[in-house]
Amino acid sequence: MAKNQQVCLDEIVGYFDELEDPRSEINQKHPLASVVVIAVMAVLAGASGPTAIARWAKIKAGFLVQVLDLPHGIPCKDVFRRVLCLLKPDAFQHCFVRWLQTLRDQAAEQTGIDQPVLAVDGKTARRSHDRNQGLGALHAVSVWASEFGLSLGQVACAEKSNEITAIPELLRLVDIKGTIITIDAMGTQKAIAAQIVDRQADYVLALKGNQETLHQEVIAYIDQQSKNDFAAVPVRRHLTQETGHGRDEIRSYMQMPVPNELRGLPGWKGLKSIGMATLVCVRDGKETTETRYYISSLAVSVKQFAHAIRSHWGIENSCHWSLDMTYREDESRIREPHLRANFAWLNRFTLSLLKQHPGKDSIAMKRRACGWSEEFLTEVLAAVSL
Repeated sequence: MAKNQQVCLDEIVGYFDELEDPRSEINQKHPLASVVVIAVMAVLAGASGPTAIARWAKIKAGFLVQVLDLPHGIPCKDVFRRVLCLLKPDAFQHCFVRWLQTLRDQAAEQTGIDQPVLAVDGKTARRSHDRNQGLGALHAVSVWASEFGLSLGQVACAEKSNEITAIPELLRLVDIKGTIITIDAMGTQKAIAAQIVDRQADYVLALKGNQETLHQEVIAYIDQQSKNDFAAVPVRRHLTQETGHGRDEIRSYMQMPVPNELRGLPGWKGLKSIGMATLVCVRDGKETTETRYYISSLAVSVKQFAHAIRSHWGIENSCHWSLDMTYREDESRIREPHLRANFAWLNRFTLSLLKQHPGKDSIAMKRRACGWSEEFLTEVLAAVSL
């Protein structure tokens, strides 16, 4: 065993020292920190449930007993299931805070980004329902640091309509100071905007039917100003063109100061600008156009506004897509409430670790390599190329 592997694992075990053991004393045969770290490593290697975690651990027993405190050998699947069922999701997630902060600091230093975009969005694990028990599918709202490739927090809720209550809870869990928060129309709420500003962050919030009056007023104002090509308004514009994946895309952005005559303006704390983004996509000779409208606490700086909007889609393209296609999260039949929420967090956290590794391989190939090579697994855990 290489010395740097031991140092890496010792440091990681330390992140879980303060995690309170939810098991009865008679069931504390295997140290809690060791059980959790094995679960993280096994999910990195492709495990999708307690049985798979235990199977991977048994295969890697020779390695694990050298790097972890396992006085009674490798835990069985019932141990992993019991721990992940008993740990409350908020407590489980909280023990990753120091680890995440280290990753976030490293990513900020490497990218030089001092005002990152944090995208807030929900995702449903479609097969995690249990009709016989009246259990709906797990819907989790998470924060994704788009430029860093890091999942910073997650809150589970019963269904998409409950995102309005889950988002404030999620924003309390994550350090958002100095960031730009982007949220789809579901989260465009006055209380959420105020919370973001109070936490010394900025927001870019999408408008849709749930804020019908504001949505229509913004549309009407922009349409009215466009009749004389915004001669009376200090509008800023930005255009991008991209070709790839069999389609041509033209994205145009406009941003302008919020008009004083906008009804309800005092209720939106920190509101400084409004804007729109139009996507024209040509694929197989067919053209489609989509326009979206936004409110923001950012002063007019259209390139920053455009970057925030594009970065928001990172949670779909880089996070949710990987969870579905590589982790097969939509196929998971884990139904116990705490177990499925904790596993959803393990998926997001390990995806973040894989994205920090500087190798050029796909996420799927990196997961396979974690299963094949203990050295590569340690590299991913350490978030550096050793």
